[in-house]
Formats: sequence, C-alpha cells, structure tokens
Amino acid sequence: MRRDMVDIMEMAENQGRASGEYSEMWSGSYREGFRLKESDIDIMFWPNDHRVIWDLSQSQYYNTHGQTLILCDCSDSPPGFTLLYLLSPSRNQVIQGACVRVNSEYYISSSEYRMIWCSATLPDSIPHGPCVSGVISGGAEYEFAHCFVSDFWPPSASSWIDRCHSWPKPHIANEIVKNGCHFVPVGHKLGRHEHNEWRISFSFAEHKLVYAMNHCQFLTYGLLKLFLTEIINNGLSDEDKLLCSYHMKTAVFWVIQQNTLQQWCPQNLLECFWNCYKLILKWVYDRVCPNFFIPQNNMFLSKVHGEAQHQLFIRLYGLYENGLAFLLHSPSIRSCNINVLYNPRLSICTNENTLISETRFDKELWREIHTIIIIVVMGISCVNRVVDLCGFYVTCLHTIEQMIDLPLLTQYQVVMLQKLTAIVIQKTAFILHIATYTNENKLWYRADKISCHMVKLAAKFGCITDMLYIAMYYYKTLGYMEALSIIEMIKVKLAQPYVMYLSNVDTKMYTEAVGGQSWSTKIKKAVDRDIQLDNDIHYINELVPEQQSALQNSRPSLRIPLFVLLYMLEILCYRHVDTSRIQTALDDLQTLVHHDQGQLIPLLYRDISWQILGICQQVTGNLQAALYSYQQSLRHEPFHKIQTTTEMRIQETCHRLLN
Repeated sequence: MRRDMVDIMEMAENQGRASGEYSEMWSGSYREGFRLKESDIDIMFWPNDHRVIWDLSQSQYYNTHGQTLILCDCSDSPPGFTLLYLLSPSRNQVIQGACVRVNSEYYISSSEYRMIWCSATLPDSIPHGPCVSGVISGGAEYEFAHCFVSDFWPPSASSWIDRCHSWPKPHIANEIVKNGCHFVPVGHKLGRHEHNEWRISFSFAEHKLVYAMNHCQFLTYGLLKLFLTEIINNGLSDEDKLLCSYHMKTAVFWVIQQNTLQQWCPQNLLECFWNCYKLILKWVYDRVCPNFFIPQNNMFLSKVHGEAQHQLFIRLYGLYENGLAFLLHSPSIRSCNINVLYNPRLSICTNENTLISETRFDKELWREIHTIIIIVVMGISCVNRVVDLCGFYVTCLHTIEQMIDLPLLTQYQVVMLQKLTAIVIQKTAFILHIATYTNENKLWYRADKISCHMVKLAAKFGCITDMLYIAMYYYKTLGYMEALSIIEMIKVKLAQPYVMYLSNVDTKMYTEAVGGQSWSTKIKKAVDRDIQLDNDIHYINELVPEQQSALQNSRPSLRIPLFVLLYMLEILCYRHVDTSRIQTALDDLQTLVHHDQGQLIPLLYRDISWQILGICQQVTGNLQAALYSYQQSLRHEPFHKIQTTTEMRIQETCHRLLN
C-alpha cells in the first residue's frame, strides 16, 4: 500500500509539473515501504534539459538545441565517482553558478551545487552528505538531493548485468539498465577532487530490486535495519557510526544474488538474517564492502579502517559468538514474541491480514496520504518556481484525468488520486476567484459561481475536513450565513462517535459504521485531518499577515488544526451577522487552545493555534487576552515561522491598550 501511494504521487508529480523543468524520484527506505523511526523521506530532483553522457558518441541521441550535455570524466576519480564536464554553457543559472575550473576546463562542482540548493530550500535545512536535510510536521525527516541523470548504464557497472542470472528476473534487470543512473553531489573523501566529484547513484535500480524481493527477503532487510539502529549504532554520534543502512541493503542484495540460501521463506527468517550477518562480519574483517553495482568501489575505504575497524570487528564477533540471542538487545524485536529465538522450528506469522486490524490499516492509509501531500507541497515550493498557479493546477487536473484511466490502478492509488483531485480543485477555485476579480458584475458573478461549484465538488471527493473550504469560500465572498450553515453541518458530522481525527478513533464505533466499505466512502464519511493553507493563496484575510511571514521564511503552508479553524470562521462570521453568539464560539476556542493535551492540537501546531486565538480575541475587542495569546504563541516551537507577524501584532495591541 505504501509503495503504491508513493508511486502514483511520483507519477502525478512528474507528468503534471507546469514548467517541466525538473523531474523527481522518491527513494530510500520510505519509498521501499519502511516506516521505522529512522525512515526519512528521500527525494531526488534533476533538471530535464540536462543529460549526462559517458562518451561523446552518445551525443548523437540528443538535440543539443534543447538539451545541455554533460560529459563524465572518471579518469582521475575512484571507482563509483566522476567529474562532470559541462560541454556547453548552461541556461540554468544554478548550474552555471556551480561551475569551477579544473585542469583548464569547466566542471560542475558538487560542493558548490549542493551549497546553492541548500540556501534555496527551507531555512532550517542543513547539508547532510549529498542532500539537504530537515524535519517536517510530525517529526519525519526529509532529505532532498539535487542531482543529474544519465539515460545510459555506467560502463563501470557492466559486470552487474553479467551477474543477473537468477536474480533479479531478466525483465527487471532490463528495466534497470534502460533507466540509466543518477549523479549526486558528493565526492570521495580520499579522492583528489573531493569537492568537485559526483557519486554515481543507483537509487532507481535499488528500489526496483527491493520491490523484487519476496516477503522474507524484505523482512530480513528490515531486521538488519533494526539490528543496526537499535544495537550497533545505538547511542553513537553520526561521526562514530561506521556502518549505515546502505551497507545492510548491500549485504541483502549480495546474499540474494549469490543464492547461498536454499529457500527464502518466513520459517527460515533467522537463518536468512544470520547469513547476511556473517557476510557483514567478513566485510568488516577484510575491510572491504564491495558496492553491489560497482564491486571495485570499496565502501569501507574512507571510514572503516585502523583502530575503529578493529574495535567494530571485536564487537561484531562478540555478538556472533553469543548467537541470535543478541537480537534481544533490540527493543523492537524484544517486544515481539521471542520464543522463536529459543526454538527456531516455531513458525512465524507474517500475514498482515491477521496482524493488522481494518481500523489500524485505515489509520496508516490516511496518514500516508497526509504525509505525502505535505511533502508534495514542499517539493513544489523548493523546486518549481511556479508563477501561473492557476495554469499549474489546471495541468494537474488534466494529468489526474489521464491517470484515472490507467489500467491496473490499485485501490490505494485510486483513493490517493481522489484526495489529490479534491486538493487541486480547491486550490484552483480560490486562485480563480482572485484572478477573475473585476468590477463588472456579470463577469464576477460567473467566476464566483464556477469557484463556488468547484469547492463544493472538491468536498464530494475529499473528507469531512474539505467541507471547511466551502465555509472559507463563503466567508471570503461575504456569504456569512451560508458559511455558518456549512459550519453547523460540519459540527454534526464531527460529533459522530466513529469519526477518525489525527489517528484518534473509537475502533468499535468506526468498524460498526464503515467497516468493510470502500475507502472512497470512508474518506467522505469518517475521516478528518488538519487544514493546509498554501501560503501562495489567500483564503482568510485575517490570516494573510501570517501567510506572508511564513512565506518569507520559506514555509510553503500553514497547517491549522481543524477545530481551531472551525471556531475561528464561526467567530468571524458571527461578527457580521449575530454578535450575541460570538462569545460562545470564542469560549469554545479558548477552552480548546488552553486545555487540549495533544488530542485535537498537535504540539507543532500550537504556535499558530495561540496566534489564531489572539486574532479572534483582538477582533472582538478583548485586547488584554489577545496580548497574552500572542505572547504564548512566541513561547511555543516556531514551526510556522510567524514570529515576525506575532511581534507586529503584539506591538499593535500594546499601542491600542495604551491609547
């Protein structure tokens, strides 16, 4: 399910980009289907109008008027690394700005390229290896790698093709070779041109190989990852960690391809793990970890050597002498049924249908959709400098329309496209309203009718939360009574005991109400999430200063708890139609913000929640309470980067109190 969701979103992103300047590929353990604590979200971006070639004869396959070619120069680099020589000046200012002179020729410097993109990403991002790293809401880490692509398989990896006799299957191997490779901006630490070299990346090949694993092979890979993080690297700083997840993945690849096991099945899970562990132990002893695609690239060369290597081997060998019981040092493994460690003949249940309830699976599904949407907004913000937002979203809708007719779409991909459709229609409606604002009543009325119809249509595709966009639209167009009517409808739906919000749900009620029904039905009837307001689009005038402040700090959106925004809209509407009911709504909002323990307001969203409470108190004339709320907003983690606006509101409130 997780893989299907990422696959369809990646496809939609690449087919629907308005400018077409960049393509993307999700990679790493998140793409592979893991959701462990260390499973960060890796996305690679590369310019479509630049292609890397291995020799000049390959230039015949390109139109050099539309493509800028880059030539690999591996002559003075360690195996698996290369210099990138720009054959002609690039129209891309970032690429041109990263060029340096090496041996009288212009090459693209990996360190310069990485530094330029780091400064262009979110303000709290930091360089990490070849990537730009940071944290999104919920604590998940992301890593964006800005790279280049080659349509050709590296000559230095030709031996890999010859090894593919039993695994992977020929059609998978052919697809991998046909898609070439990538180049990520990091050099070899022992190379002569460390700051200018690029590492050859096989990320596409790797996720295809992981997809090609059977269930036991994937479980073995996961077991190795837990062993690494919870036993070997537990408590170590990044500098002291000699082994990484990529070494574990490489070991599984080699063991599968060398076919050293009779059968990869759950009953043999511990034997499979043991074989991989012994291979890693041998690598550490020999100080050689051969890259799976380019064996000449010894991935231990720059770090696993000397006293550090000796101590690591002693530790690993000590665990080896203790046997499989050392896995009990892993909290994740220890929390499971451990009888199998003492009696390996016991069978191991790995059937998710019996291990995971319908409600838990649905929680995971909605969480996946939510997280992927957040990352997509970040990706658009960091790579696509979209000017014509309306045209961009129209292109997205056209792309979704084409994808709906694709054969073999899974049920997970359909519900992902359903949610994506709702989001795109909502955004288009608000942009269309702004873009068609005119003094001509007839034209305005027509545009307003279309936009209003669009937000209503989006609510039919989306979850209960999406109805709130209808209320926002009515408020924006002065339809206060209509907005209040929608708010009352939402309250009735939210009051149902089976509604799932932020993964909080009454399992029994949820199962009785929507158990066994389609996800399209569930998402419309029983699912809620927080509200995402893109900072490029103005939804509520009272929040525009917060959006501008966040946008100046490269925050692409405000993420507002559903109930906070619901009460805010109610207060703002009552201010225009029935002031006697404002205080009740304000009391509800104040009680929620003051006393919620993370059930309805996630900790990361408390800055914006206190801010909204302050705005509502200020517009209703309670300046002293508003001042206190703004001060509380500053005391919480500045996730939304709205401190500038908060300080401005504090100054304005103090000025009004003094006068």
